[in-house]
Amino acid sequence: AAIFLYTTAPSAVETTLIIPMLKDVSIPLGVGFVVLTYFVIVGSSNAVNLTDGLDGLAIMPTVLVASALAIFAYATGNVKIATYLGIPYIQGVGELAVFCTAIAGAGLGFLWFNAYPAEVFMGDVGALALGAALGVVAVLVRQEIVLAIMGGVFVAETLSVAIQVSYFKWSGGKRIFRMAPLHHHYELKGWPEPKIIVRFWIITLILVLIGLSTLKVR
Repeated sequence: AAIFLYTTAPSAVETTLIIPMLKDVSIPLGVGFVVLTYFVIVGSSNAVNLTDGLDGLAIMPTVLVASALAIFAYATGNVKIATYLGIPYIQGVGELAVFCTAIAGAGLGFLWFNAYPAEVFMGDVGALALGAALGVVAVLVRQEIVLAIMGGVFVAETLSVAIQVSYFKWSGGKRIFRMAPLHHHYELKGWPEPKIIVRFWIITLILVLIGLSTLKVR
C-alpha cells in the first residue's frame, strides 16, 4: 500500500514530511516515504493494541484522535482553509472526515458497553484495525508527527514495553516498571482501574488540543 501511494502520488507534497508549527519547513522523503508509511501504520496499529488492557482505556483516546484527524482531513482537503491555515492542500482527502467521524461515532457506541466494568471487548482484531486506521489517515493527510503528539498515550504505552524488554535483557532480569505496558505499572502501584483510565483520557484530551493547535500556530 505504501509503495502504491508513493508511485501514484500526483504531487510532491503527498510524499513530504510536514513539520507542525513551522509554516515553511518540510522534508521531501522520496522513497523514504515508503519506510515512514510502514512505520506509522504498523506502529500505530500495535500501539493501540498494547493500550487496550483496561476497560475503555484504548477506545476513548481512539475516538478523540479520530475526531481531531477528521478536522485535519477536512482542512487539508479544502483549498481555501488549507491556504488560510498554511497547511498543504491535498485534493480529495476531505472525504476522510466522514471516515474519521464514523470511527468516532462507532467508538462512542462501543464505549457505552466497554466502560468499566466492561460488558464487551474489542480484542486484537478491533485494536489492531483501529490503530492501523488512524495511521493510514495520518499518512494521507500528511500529519504523522501530529498523530504521535495526539496519540501520546499510545506512544508512552509502546515505549514502556520497549524500554522494559530492552532493560530486562540488558540488566539480566531487572525492571524499570513494575509491569508493562504502562497502565499495568500504575495498577501494581495501587491505583484503582477507573482512576488510571480517566487520567489517561484527560492526558489524551490535552494532547489532542495541542495537536489541533498546530493548525493555527505556524
